[in-house]
Amino acid sequence: MTSASPFGRVVTAMVSPMRPDGSLDLDAAQRVAQHLIDHGHDGIVVNGTTGESPTTTDAEKVELIRAVVEVVGDRARVTAGAGTNDTAHSVELARAAEAAGAHALLVVAPYYNKPPQSGLRAHCTAVADATGLPVMLYDIPGRSGIPFATETLLELARHPRIRAVKDAKGDLWAATKVMSQTDLLWFSGDDVANLAHLANGATGVVSVVGHVAGDVYAEMVAAMDKGDLTRARELHRQVVPAVDAIMNITQGAIMAKAALKEIGVLDSAAVRLPLVEATPEQAAAVRGGLDTSGLM
Repeated sequence: MTSASPFGRVVTAMVSPMRPDGSLDLDAAQRVAQHLIDHGHDGIVVNGTTGESPTTTDAEKVELIRAVVEVVGDRARVTAGAGTNDTAHSVELARAAEAAGAHALLVVAPYYNKPPQSGLRAHCTAVADATGLPVMLYDIPGRSGIPFATETLLELARHPRIRAVKDAKGDLWAATKVMSQTDLLWFSGDDVANLAHLANGATGVVSVVGHVAGDVYAEMVAAMDKGDLTRARELHRQVVPAVDAIMNITQGAIMAKAALKEIGVLDSAAVRLPLVEATPEQAAAVRGGLDTSGLM
């Protein structure tokens, strides 16, 4: 699948495993990356929000990239999150990611400071200009506070290294208009909407539930490639309990780590404040969702 996309097509935004004391666990990160590759993935995002990028240091981000690239080799594409609300800092992260061996960059809209669309365009252009890596834009106004306007995406699509959009905005009509006028690769950035985006022409998914449902999502993407909407719909419905348990109870990184612990990939589901580890009740809900979805 990877040949069609410099980011892969079945992609998960990977957690950053931590020991109970909150320190980064690079050995566990390599286990998670290997688990993803063994279960249908041809792409991994590191240092995204699910990777707790707001609370990992720049040095830790570089260590994570190196660790994942080392274990993945040429079997998948590694995309590094480089988005912040400070353009100069984002440029630094992008250059550090390239030096560490990342294959691509993920750039979220600057959060909280709410720049105008002209500032958003300038921010993304500056990061894309900073390296030779392909860039995936991350449109998630529910967290960033601002959307990528259609006109902004049309303009940014002219940049030779801005190649894709991770869509967690959920505006399928806007997505349709951009895809109809550009060559941007489209990725579902919301597991709830994976089927809808794929049916609308998306290249693939950047998932959180993919930590435990990679094989299902790989089959779903393959089914859509074959025009088998019936099978894709069956697979999408199969994982409803897991999606609800991981995405709709509390924060995604918390529950993704709990899920990985349930299936034996992680020994610790520790997260860094202000996130807090899943409660026993939440862990039980994850266990039930995985079991009902046939993922345990």
